Amino acid sequence: MVKLENNIATITVSEDDNIIMALKKLNEGSKRVLLVVNGDRKLKGTLTDGDIRRYILKTGTLEGKVKNVYNRKPVTVSMDDINNKGRKFVKRIFKKHKIPILPVIDEEGNIQGYIEWSSIIDEDIEEEKIEKLPEDVPVVIMAGGKGTRMRPFTSVLPKPLIPVGEKTAVEYIIDEFRKFGVKRFILTLNYKGEIIETYFKTLQKDYEVDFIWEPEYLGTCGSLKFLEDRDDIPENFIVSNCDIVVKANFKEIFDFHVKRSSVFTSVTSIQHYKIPYGVVETGEGGKILNIKEKPEYTFQINTGVYIVNKKALKLIPFGYFDIPDLINVLLKNKYNVFAYPVKEKDYIDLGQWDEYRKAIKILSLI
Repeated sequence: MVKLENNIATITVSEDDNIIMALKKLNEGSKRVLLVVNGDRKLKGTLTDGDIRRYILKTGTLEGKVKNVYNRKPVTVSMDDINNKGRKFVKRIFKKHKIPILPVIDEEGNIQGYIEWSSIIDEDIEEEKIEKLPEDVPVVIMAGGKGTRMRPFTSVLPKPLIPVGEKTAVEYIIDEFRKFGVKRFILTLNYKGEIIETYFKTLQKDYEVDFIWEPEYLGTCGSLKFLEDRDDIPENFIVSNCDIVVKANFKEIFDFHVKRSSVFTSVTSIQHYKIPYGVVETGEGGKILNIKEKPEYTFQINTGVYIVNKKALKLIPFGYFDIPDLINVLLKNKYNVFAYPVKEKDYIDLGQWDEYRKAIKILSLI
C-alpha cells in the first residue's frame, strides 16, 4: 500500500513567485522540495535549495523569479502506475532518482498528491551513501576563544565543552564531519585549553585529535599561521568555529572549492530578518524622505566554516588576525575567494544564549 499525501498547499509555489519567498517556504517546511504549479494545480516542475544555490552561484544574487530557477523535468508517477505496478515500482523510482518526494499526477498533468520518501523506505532499501572527503583532509576547530557571549557559563567551562544534550558542542561539530569520513581534527587552544585537552584525552573516540597551543589569543584565524610549514597539512583543509554546527554536504562544498581553484571558500547561510519597526529615511534638516513599515531583508551571513588553501596561510601575519582581515587581504592580492550558501535552518549557532536554547531543541530532534 502506498500512502498518498494530498495537502499540497504548504509545498507549492508558482512560476511568478520570487525566489526569496520560495526559499523561506523551503526553510520553514520539512520536505526539502517545492512543487511549482500554475493556477489550476498543473505541475510545472520542482524546486529545491540546490536549484536556488546554483542560481545564486551563477548570478551572485537572490533576486529573481521561481521561473528562472526551477527544474522543468520533474520525476512523476501516475495513479494508474501506482495501482497497476504497486509499491515496488515506486521504491525503484525513489532509489534511482534519490528524491525526497514523488509527485502524483493525472493524465492532464494536474497534481493529485505526492508520496514521501520516508513513507516508502523499509529495510530492503539501502540508505543513501554519503560521498567521503579525501582521507588526508583534516578539520581545524578554532577553540581558543573566551566565549564572552556565553558568560557566566564559560567562566567555568570553555565554550567547546558546552553541554548540548548528552554531548558537548564540539562533539556535535566533529560528528557532522565524521559523516564525510574525516578522521583527523586539530583544535587550536588558549582559554581553558587544559580542560579541553584533558577531556579529549580521556574520551573514547574513533578519530585522532591534535592540539595547537596559542601563546595568547590570536583572533579567529591567527593560529592558522602555525600550520603553514606542517607537512601533514594537505593543500586544502577545513576550518570551523567551535560554537556552530552546519549541516551540509561537505564533499560537495570541498569539490566546489577545488574546482574553482579557490584559496578561501566561506560557507554562508541565507538568513531572513524582519525589522519589527517602521524604518525611517531622513534627509537634510531631518526631513522624512521615506518610511518602510517593518521591512524584511534577506542576506548571506558568514557561518564560521571554511575551506582553506595553504596559499592563504602565507598572508596571515604572526599575531592577532581575524577572518575578515584574511578575506580582505586575499581579495587585495587578487586571490579567488568564494561563498557557498546553505539554507537558514542548516546553520545552528551554539554561541549565544538565545540561539543555544534553540539549538538544544533542534539537535534533540536530529
